[in-house]
Amino acid sequence: MAKNSNFYPVILAGGRGTRFWPLSRKKRAKQLLALAGKQTMIQQTVARLLPLAPAKQFWIIANSDLRPAILKQLPRLPKAQVLAEPVGRNTAPAIGLAAFLLIREHPEAVIGMFPSDHVIADEPGYRAIIERGAEIAAAGENIVVLGIRPTRAETGYGYIEVGKPFTGDTLRVRRFTEKPDAAKAAAFVAAGNYFWNSGMFLWSARTLANALTEHLPETALILEEIAEAYGTRKFADTFRKLYAKCENVSVDYAILEPRSAKGEQASKIFCLPSDFGWNDLGSWTALHEHHTAKSRPALGNLINASSVFVLNAHGNYVHAPGKFAAVVGVRDAVVVETDDALLITTRQHAQDVGKVVKYLDEKKLHKLT
Repeated sequence: MAKNSNFYPVILAGGRGTRFWPLSRKKRAKQLLALAGKQTMIQQTVARLLPLAPAKQFWIIANSDLRPAILKQLPRLPKAQVLAEPVGRNTAPAIGLAAFLLIREHPEAVIGMFPSDHVIADEPGYRAIIERGAEIAAAGENIVVLGIRPTRAETGYGYIEVGKPFTGDTLRVRRFTEKPDAAKAAAFVAAGNYFWNSGMFLWSARTLANALTEHLPETALILEEIAEAYGTRKFADTFRKLYAKCENVSVDYAILEPRSAKGEQASKIFCLPSDFGWNDLGSWTALHEHHTAKSRPALGNLINASSVFVLNAHGNYVHAPGKFAAVVGVRDAVVVETDDALLITTRQHAQDVGKVVKYLDEKKLHKLT
């Protein structure tokens, strides 16, 4: 598989870490980079994309706690292309900065946006779909999203409603719906023309920059100013001072939803149905699902503790390292203990952990996040 001189993978690392509260960001940096094998997840992400682009074309945008570990784990990547956000500002500013950085030196660049917390079973199939998506993205003002056929009414994912075929098995996108309630999610699955939004997108740097300018104009101006300082002594200071002024918004809300509102013909958003064994390890629920599918523990209980007693318990996730854990008479519970915090929820509601982090931020209890 030939490497593409115009394809630039941009990996977003640590952006969804709030769903792993109560582990702090530093604890996540140490413990949660390795979730699905000997390699860390970001090493796996880079390794499966390297057949598509040389290491010098990779960019990583992470939080400041993760950057030192990433540099150590990925020595082949240019250090200057592993950027640490001064403050978290969600996916729209992160991927938007990459677009404005790339368009200056590589105006024909096609960007692939990849979260670092995904597991992919069929890597050759995965790369083949990305190559197809990159071709579509390079052919005009097109946006390509990889869609996953839903297997359950999951409320923690966004959904893509597809319309008419575009070419081959590529479908036009009618609209995006972010994290519906249980009733809507069930209706979407039953309808048959909805896919999970994988969070993996392909677009040219110019398409993305233009979309940001249209839908998020103030943030686009800030990102362009930051990009202009890249490679100079002013960059670090400019990045620190200006990035915090960007809107804290996901690319889904900022670009995809308003653009899809133009209609499936005018929006030029396309969905590539993808069946390559995808799992998003972005929550305790997904982590439980992934590991129980691999190890098939008794009665679906995944328990990390020094010793365990289980009685009449099913489908639970318990994280209490170094402690004795007794799990009795509960089903589908999630219990995570650290030195300074305790999470008790259910697998059904584990996606709401981000609301806890928001509360702690509002109360300025930053030591707990």
